[in-house]
Parts: sequence; C-alpha cells; structure tokens
Amino acid sequence: MKRKLFILHEIYGVNDFIKMQAKAHSNANTTVEFISLYSDNRIFPYDQEQEAYEYFINEVGFDAPLEKLTEKILEDTTHYDEVLLIGFSVGATLAWRLSELPLQRVVCVYGSRIRQYLDVNPSCPTLVILPSHEKSFDVHELKETLDTLPAVHTRQYLGQHGFMDFNHSNYCYESYLQAQAEITQFFEIKQSRRTK
Repeated sequence: MKRKLFILHEIYGVNDFIKMQAKAHSNANTTVEFISLYSDNRIFPYDQEQEAYEYFINEVGFDAPLEKLTEKILEDTTHYDEVLLIGFSVGATLAWRLSELPLQRVVCVYGSRIRQYLDVNPSCPTLVILPSHEKSFDVHELKETLDTLPAVHTRQYLGQHGFMDFNHSNYCYESYLQAQAEITQFFEIKQSRRTK
C-alpha cells in the first residue's frame, strides 16, 4: 500500500521541527512531503513570532493557499492508495479546511483558528490535538464543539501552543511524547473501507 503524507508548517516556515516530523512519519510505504506556504521558502526564527505571524496573515492568509493545496492533494489521490495530511498551528487550520477533501486521515495540531471555521465537517477521520491553554480563546469550549462532529477525535495535552516543538519556548517533553505517539497510532489505523 502506497501512502502520501503532506505536512503543513507553522508561521515559522519549514524549519527543523517540520523536517523532524517528516522523518518521524516517513517509512517504506509512506512518502512525506512538506509544503512551504511561503513562495520564497523563508524561515522565521522563534524570536520573530510577531513578524512571522504578520507575514503569514498579510502575505498568505487562510484562503489563498487552499486552491493550490487542493489541486496538489487531489492530484496525489490518483497516485496513492491513501493520502494523509498533518498541519501545525496555521497549517493545522488549513488542514482542517481541507479535511472535506477525499483524504484518508487528517491531523490538526494546535490550530487555534479552527474556531473560525466551525462550518467545516470533515469527511474523513480527523484528529485535533489541542493544548490545555491558549492565550486568545477558551480551548475547552472549542473541544466541546468539535466533539459533536462525527469524524472528529479531539485530544488535549498539558501545555500551551507550540508544546510539541523542541525548539519552542512552550515545549513540553511529556506532552510531546504522548501527542507524537497518538499521531503515529492514528495514522496506522487501518481503513475499514476503501475510498478512492
């Protein structure tokens, strides 16, 4: 069985953490591709969080990449038995918005803006990983809303936005280990029916 996994990055770009995620999920059956949402492939250091956020919002946003990403994903559904998608932060919100495509599995890791797109109803099993706390909104309220959607599984881990990233100031080793294991297990669950 041939699988393709797309990874969508955070505001910082395709950095070491995203490359490490690609390695973690790559195996004999799984081809991993990370997609830079930045046309110049720029990478922001962590201490430029505000600049990175403003650049993403002003230069990319949550609408513009959807068409290109949809095209890329649909193209690969004709070449692979399964197409999977994982996104982190802003990439998680984009992954959430793409979860209505004919994918096999989607993982959204601390996509805080998902709360703005609650009209989305994923068509495949979708795992949403949330921190225990976010500065800008009530995580528990979002979790309760998402838990009402049939294809959505939510998991919450101790920590704040960025807890999986070993270079981030919010990194939490225990939560990273648990979430990483959860994601790996979620991707390994066999499909009960084939969708093509």
